[in-house]
Amino acid sequence: MPNEFDEYRPPQEPRKRGRKGGRQDGRKGGHNRSIGAGGQDGSKEVRVAEDFEFSDYYGKPVVKAPPWEWPIGAYLFLGGVAGGSALLAAGAQATGNAPLRTATRLTAFGAAGAGSAMLVLDLGRPERLLNMFRVFKLSSPMSVGSWILASFGAASSLPALSELARKPLPLANAAGIIAGVLGGPLAAYTAVLLGDTSNPVWSDTRGHLPYVFVSSAALASSGVAMVTTPVANAAPARTVAMVGAAADLAATRKMEETMQPETVRHLHRTKLMKAAEVLVAVGGVGTVAAAVTKSKAVSVLAGVALAAGSCCTRFGILEAGLASAQDPQAVIGPQSRRAKERRQSQGLEGDVISTS
Repeated sequence: MPNEFDEYRPPQEPRKRGRKGGRQDGRKGGHNRSIGAGGQDGSKEVRVAEDFEFSDYYGKPVVKAPPWEWPIGAYLFLGGVAGGSALLAAGAQATGNAPLRTATRLTAFGAAGAGSAMLVLDLGRPERLLNMFRVFKLSSPMSVGSWILASFGAASSLPALSELARKPLPLANAAGIIAGVLGGPLAAYTAVLLGDTSNPVWSDTRGHLPYVFVSSAALASSGVAMVTTPVANAAPARTVAMVGAAADLAATRKMEETMQPETVRHLHRTKLMKAAEVLVAVGGVGTVAAAVTKSKAVSVLAGVALAAGSCCTRFGILEAGLASAQDPQAVIGPQSRRAKERRQSQGLEGDVISTS
């Protein structure tokens, strides 16, 4: 019985066939060549695809960019502030530095709370945040990170309440140690989360981005501590700031050196990354000056520069990743290069490959 829709179909020309019934490939940019002696000597033919000309798919991006806006950048920054401050608070607790302990405990809890608010703002509805805790999956950076954030928030709340009450609360010191242990993973897990995506820039930085985020967290937390702590009690924060500034500049430079040309250009186009480099360098020099002069004004200026540099780094990484998702060459260029290197390593450089 004929199809009732056939009368609406335009007539189609028959497909052209090759000598052996195979479809002729007339697509632009690539061709398949039969390799071997045509099977006359009993060998098998192997087809090798060469000389592809890559482009986007009908003008559409190859990779879909996540619908993230500025709240996610703020979340990335505040997570670093919270994690680094908890580590400083644990150290201040162990050394008996009460002013530094108070400032960093309050900063850790406040930044964690504000970061959670930014995450809820991006999700749109609070119940979506609760949905992240339905399961715990070690293979998912998102699942692990959600539980780290929740555990950190609970652990940092008791020390903060103790400081607000101005009296020691039961288990406050133990909770402060737990928050300090969770501070490092909280500062770094977002880098692992970004690197686990198919986004060109984030995927290309997965080997070095955790180091950048950890050093950036050290800058942010120590910078805030230099602002909120008396100069006489901020020596540990200044030490962390100087080490963090050097580590941040070195880790960022190393990360850029290992990136593909198609992806690193998106970092270089981002003014935020250039501003971050300047602010971190200025903040590092200012920290040394604050240590020498013991000036509160210099300490505050240096701390603000360090925190601003860390913030620019987080927003710069976010912006470069979103921009690279709109660039088909950033996706296809590295893939093409890796495929060519793989063929060369396997000895598939010639036109003729025959297997018996």
